[in-house]
Amino acid sequence: MKRTEPKSVGQIIRESISQSGLSGAYAEQQACYLWPEIMGPGVNRYTFKRYVDHGVMHVYLTSAALKNELSFHRARIVERINQAVGTQAITSIIFH
Repeated sequence: MKRTEPKSVGQIIRESISQSGLSGAYAEQQACYLWPEIMGPGVNRYTFKRYVDHGVMHVYLTSAALKNELSFHRARIVERINQAVGTQAITSIIFH
């Protein structure tokens, strides 16, 4: 049996996700998880639900004024999320 170098648990998980073809779904879930970190506590305070469906992130907000403001910065937010995830996981955002 050939001896290999030890791997970290994180490396093993990333390899198994990649081999199973779930990289896209993992990146989408990671985008939802990183939303509070990317947008900060001020925006996250008004966010009560978020999910990704086929590359489109749906964010539910309790403030209509904030919804309007974020709509103007949609492209920049998508860019920041994809940069944080490390791949083009999100194609657009819909604010509800």
